[in-house]
Amino acid sequence: MALEIEKIAKSKIADVDFNNLKFGQIFTDHMFECDFENGEWQTPKIRPYQPLLFDPSAKVFHYGQAVFEGMKAYKDDKDDLWLFRPDENQKRINISAERLDMPAFPKDYFFEGLTTLLKMDKDWVKTGEDSALYIRPFIIATENCVSASSSNKYKFMIICSPVQAYYSGEVKVVFADKYSRSANGGVGFAKAAGNYAGSFYPTKLANQDGFQQVVWTDASTHEFLEEAGVMNVFFRVNDTLLTAPTSERILDGVTRKSIIQFAEDKGIKVDVRPVRVSEIVEAARKGELLEMFGAGTAAVISPINAFSNKGEVFDLPKIENSYASLIKKGITDIQKNKAEDKFGWRVKVQ
Repeated sequence: MALEIEKIAKSKIADVDFNNLKFGQIFTDHMFECDFENGEWQTPKIRPYQPLLFDPSAKVFHYGQAVFEGMKAYKDDKDDLWLFRPDENQKRINISAERLDMPAFPKDYFFEGLTTLLKMDKDWVKTGEDSALYIRPFIIATENCVSASSSNKYKFMIICSPVQAYYSGEVKVVFADKYSRSANGGVGFAKAAGNYAGSFYPTKLANQDGFQQVVWTDASTHEFLEEAGVMNVFFRVNDTLLTAPTSERILDGVTRKSIIQFAEDKGIKVDVRPVRVSEIVEAARKGELLEMFGAGTAAVISPINAFSNKGEVFDLPKIENSYASLIKKGITDIQKNKAEDKFGWRVKVQ
């Protein structure tokens, strides 16, 4: 693959306070981009991170043809860089793109562009318990036209942001009983930009009531629990982990499937099935709901300490040796090359 590279004249890394990062606000020196025109992807480029110039009629602004991924790179104590299950992200962005009638991005372009970019900006990846480089690949529609149809031009990009912990402090959630994140036949399983835009208003209402996130329920009946905010969600009832199956409405999360495999390997019973609101409320009343946590790339695992259903608030117990802490440590140790990777998840950047 021909890859055009333009290096930055002077790095801005010296101006960054890596001990006080706000998630997703600081970006590395370079970015990867490739345009789709005349029915094919053009020569990809890496160039200094900078603003882009678009016509006001670019279709992404009018019809929302935009998909993205979330990945992380980690640095171990030997200064080596590692990715976590990147093949899953590469496959999934093309699954998302297909649902929005966007062209698939070639696998070889994806990985050569990503690894070259990471090696160029390697100094931005720091060691440390919560330190990582968040990687955002995305595709947007760029044709200059406001007719309501698929674009014939697109831009694929990768940008990177040094990060620390995504959530800090306790997380309280509210079970949705009015608004919905997705519905059957829709784009809920895709990482489409509009999925997230539609969740912001109900989340703001939850924030105003003292809750950090919404646990989404099915659009038809609001009887089944599906996702927590922008993450998959798990419930520990007694010694069993429950989580909803993937579907047209639920994202096939990379962290989600890793948690299931890791937990089962540790002898934890995992039950993947529809989870009713009523059974979780009943388990909380009986003291059988021991844990609830969100799962996603940004936070890996985010423990939830309370939930609200129809105005009634349930506090979860504080327990030692929680499944959330056991699984999070196990997965992050694999990600950072601190533990054996018996699953073949870790990929060295070289």
